[in-house]
Amino acid sequence: MGNCISCVSSNIQVHEDGFHENCLHIVERSLKVGSVHSRRGAQGLNQDAAILREGYGSTEDGVLCALFDGHGIYGHKVSMFVRNQLPALLLNQISSLEWDEACVVSSFEAMDELLRQSEDVDSTHSGATAVVVIKQGADLVIANLGDSRAVLGTITEFGVQATQLTVDLKPDVPAEADRIKQSKGQVFALEDETHIPRIWQPEENIPGLAMSRAFGDFNMKSYGLIAIPEVSHHRLNSEDHFLVLASDGVWDVLSNEEVVSVVWSAENKEAATEAVTYRARAAWSHNFPSARPDDCTAICLFF
Repeated sequence: MGNCISCVSSNIQVHEDGFHENCLHIVERSLKVGSVHSRRGAQGLNQDAAILREGYGSTEDGVLCALFDGHGIYGHKVSMFVRNQLPALLLNQISSLEWDEACVVSSFEAMDELLRQSEDVDSTHSGATAVVVIKQGADLVIANLGDSRAVLGTITEFGVQATQLTVDLKPDVPAEADRIKQSKGQVFALEDETHIPRIWQPEENIPGLAMSRAFGDFNMKSYGLIAIPEVSHHRLNSEDHFLVLASDGVWDVLSNEEVVSVVWSAENKEAATEAVTYRARAAWSHNFPSARPDDCTAICLFF
């Protein structure tokens, strides 16, 4: 099992398996509205970090869901650093109840600069993607930076339906590839992994990032990698039942429909995310038995 810190009122419960505590769930009232869970892969330290914070912002029903997927030798430090700093930066940028795109973008840019200036985290060749959802009332503000994903589960007469709220920002997305190439970066896949397009420096084949936007990775910020998120809005209706955020370790092996089906079938809210990461790990073993599974992290928010 992955690590979780669950804060309910003043009580803090910490579960460790020998690695850093990468999941944080803050509950400021007795009724939980979701869960978060992470399962370490087979590539070393768990580089995912996540936060589910209830009572976020100026309204009682405000919720922050944020997931950060680190990469590079210090990716685990980058993801934790961003997880610990970005929630406050977002609140500081917002001066009213309106969560507008400019404020969210400014927060991400400020976060990237804070990371650049940090003496505790070397992010020259390491970074982290991010998917962030802020809920206030019936409104969701979604900020996407990289290839983690947010998917909505909606109840229909035919069962639960999956609606993807974000676009996986990979180097082969046409607009992303254009920006990278205009900045003299290269986009291509290696011969032994033709299904994974990567971004490279112009003169030498490094570092080979599989995402086109991220915090950190300052050696690539001159070649088309950016820390500007795609920001969107969704107004919830009575049929929208839950939201799932997950790192690419989940989406690499499970479809949107499979994930929402797992959540819908879970025994309760607390079991939903653990069920998702368990199913993803099983899919890795079944579909790619010779591969090293990636870290799998999920957040579920129920409406």
